[in-house]
Amino acid sequence: MKMVITIVQDKDSLRLAEALVEHDFRATKLATTGGFLKEGNTTFMIGVQSERLDDLMRLIKKNCSSREQMVSPISPMGGHADSYIPYPVEVQVGGATVFVLPIEGFHQF
Repeated sequence: MKMVITIVQDKDSLRLAEALVEHDFRATKLATTGGFLKEGNTTFMIGVQSERLDDLMRLIKKNCSSREQMVSPISPMGGHADSYIPYPVEVQVGGATVFVLPIEGFHQF
């Protein structure tokens, strides 16, 4: 058995949640915040049998696409705001960050 921790952008969260239910994967959904862009993320904790791990990974990849987004940098802390001109930069967002951990036991009470 594996514990799959998947962090996705909020924009992909509903689509992934619906796909998980449709394919009979059970997940716990947590609201989280990203550190770099300070935007909302969703973290899914999914317990899965080892033989279904590849199916789950394909499902995550299919429903969590990466894309380019323009963002304005935050002004530097402690710097002179009057000399700081924030130019928007293009960054890649979306996709999924996935951690797969071994599970020694599973108990449901």
